Amino acid sequence: KMKSNNLDVKVPEPGLETEEKGMEEESARESDSSILDVSSDYPREKHISIQRHLADLEKLADLKEDEKKPCPLCPEEKFRACYSHKLHRHLQNLHWKVSVEFEGYRMCICHLSCRPVKPNVAGDQTLSKMGAHYHCIICSATITRRTDMIGHINRHVNKGETESRFITVPAPKSSREVVKESATDVQVLPNSSTPQKTDSYFNPKMKLNRQLIFCALAVLAEERKPIECLDAFGATGIMGLQWAKHLRTSVKVTINDCNENSVTMIQENCHLNKMKVKLNTKQEDGDEAMGDGEENTDTIEVTRMDANVIMHLRSFDFIHLDPFGTSVNYLDSAFRNVRNLGIVSLTSTDISSLYAKAQHIALRHYGCNIVRTEYYKELAARIVIAAVTRAAARCNKGVDVLLAVALEHFVLVVVRVLRGPTPADESAKKIRYLIHCQWCEERIFQKEGNMVEENPYQQLPCDCHGSMPGKTAVVLGPLWSGALFNTGFLRRMLFEAGQYGLDEAQPLLKTLVCEAECTTLKHFTTHSPYDENKQEECGVYIKTPNASAESSLAHGKRKSEEVIRNTPKRQKPESSAEHPAFYYNIHRHSIKGMNMPKLNKFLNYLSEAGYRVSRTHFDPMGVRTNAPLAQFKTVLRKYSTPTYTGGQAEGPVHLPEGILAGEQVQAAPDGKEEDAEFLEDDESGVATDYVVTTDYATHCATE
Repeated sequence: KMKSNNLDVKVPEPGLETEEKGMEEESARESDSSILDVSSDYPREKHISIQRHLADLEKLADLKEDEKKPCPLCPEEKFRACYSHKLHRHLQNLHWKVSVEFEGYRMCICHLSCRPVKPNVAGDQTLSKMGAHYHCIICSATITRRTDMIGHINRHVNKGETESRFITVPAPKSSREVVKESATDVQVLPNSSTPQKTDSYFNPKMKLNRQLIFCALAVLAEERKPIECLDAFGATGIMGLQWAKHLRTSVKVTINDCNENSVTMIQENCHLNKMKVKLNTKQEDGDEAMGDGEENTDTIEVTRMDANVIMHLRSFDFIHLDPFGTSVNYLDSAFRNVRNLGIVSLTSTDISSLYAKAQHIALRHYGCNIVRTEYYKELAARIVIAAVTRAAARCNKGVDVLLAVALEHFVLVVVRVLRGPTPADESAKKIRYLIHCQWCEERIFQKEGNMVEENPYQQLPCDCHGSMPGKTAVVLGPLWSGALFNTGFLRRMLFEAGQYGLDEAQPLLKTLVCEAECTTLKHFTTHSPYDENKQEECGVYIKTPNASAESSLAHGKRKSEEVIRNTPKRQKPESSAEHPAFYYNIHRHSIKGMNMPKLNKFLNYLSEAGYRVSRTHFDPMGVRTNAPLAQFKTVLRKYSTPTYTGGQAEGPVHLPEGILAGEQVQAAPDGKEEDAEFLEDDESGVATDYVVTTDYATHCATE
């Protein structure tokens, strides 16, 4: 039952400002006791403004159709007693709709005199003018604004203070929720998905990233068993638990995290999945086995160290880095002790710098100059690979890029480590600068060599520098200029994804295989990834289920003399097999006033013209092809249709020269003289391209 809402608070005039804070706390406690009519000793009930459902709030008012009832959260001078239908609308619109939700409870707005009011000059208090406020479910604070209340609750959550003062039983475990992913259960905190440096960070949107890394580890586990793998930033331990639960005897999993709360949560999640834990929180050999029985295949080692420290102290076959933001601070230690032919995978989530939104940060972290281009996602992947290659070369190791994926939330790079100065030199030579035309988006890597060219613009296939005033190109980089995918490794990843039922990763892996082979999806073949002709990788023969023991390498040992003798012959890949660098966006180069063809049909048109073509995962409307930009625009112009059929339709597609130009496109790969003749004849086409690029450049400059 409610008591009187008025409080008799006596405030002495001298020392008013010094004792104001203590007076507020005392009056708040008195107001709570007067409203709730309970003692201040625990256990205490929640404030009446904190309810789970609107019906619970209506029960406080004891609504009856034939009687007038006051509002339980408003004083009588603010809201008079009324009938049930009007009081129901009042509770729903004024109190319930503006409430703050937390763990199933609603903290409704309260208009009672729970907060003390500062006295005026005369010394009296005007309690009738008390403002609205919220009562915190975690502490006894009262907040006036809703946005401040949300921020107040978030600060509690970020500090891990989710236990309410109104509940006597500690509830850290009940506040956690169990998330299941790939047959693995993990407990996460309510703030696990917030993008902040919290104790345990679990992002459900990174499920595809975890599946790709699992497929890469499964492929490595087929080559040699057992392998020692490290999850350097465990957080909740979801990734390491999936490795141990599905691969079992093939892997020895180590989950590391430098935060004590995260290590505790990893141990609890291991027990939740019925796995034993081997705890090592020191940098020495101070291991403590948890659980009964001897160490078996279901044992996971959990360490609490800095990621750089554990990678310096121990050697691993597989290392995954997924820090908060950039991973460049951990590359040197990752490549220092990784074993030969091992795999290092890293996930970079600093997409603001990699995607050219914060260019100064990209220069600071990666030492790379970049601008926003139509192929910015592939540019980000090549930036990360260049940083990885330089870090490996400092440790006399080379890299073979197996996989590079850049999506909305992350950039994933997976490389195989090749030990020795010769692979390191060959990998370092693939780091080059890129010349990018800002008018037509044409791009080309600089030629190898240290000689300074008199006119660098001559390397670009376009003639924008001669027809446009001023400087038209910029130099980007240094970037990785080699291949981004290994076809054989991707096919084996696709095979493992099918074996373990990873449905979300299979469509992406099919796209990556087609992109690596630069073919369309209709030409995709599903032959066995473990054929004899696919066993060669990274210049050596790797161990597969169909391979003999003589063609495999011993685990952790150097190559034999026979393998070293035959290595140079195997390390020469076919130049035609490597996919073209970068891609073109069909919308970026569309013609104004024309309807471009469907993307799949356009791919067929380019393929019929004699060019290699495929789609790309970097851009849903991107086309990866070895066709020059001029020929790309020519085919696009030929098969585009006008948006209207009026007599004012423009464009070279209506001219007979356009049809003749399309015939010359098919013979374009045979020689460059015909390309030049076509560009000279089709003057109208050049003028049209000029208008489009000028409008686009003006639009970009305005933005």
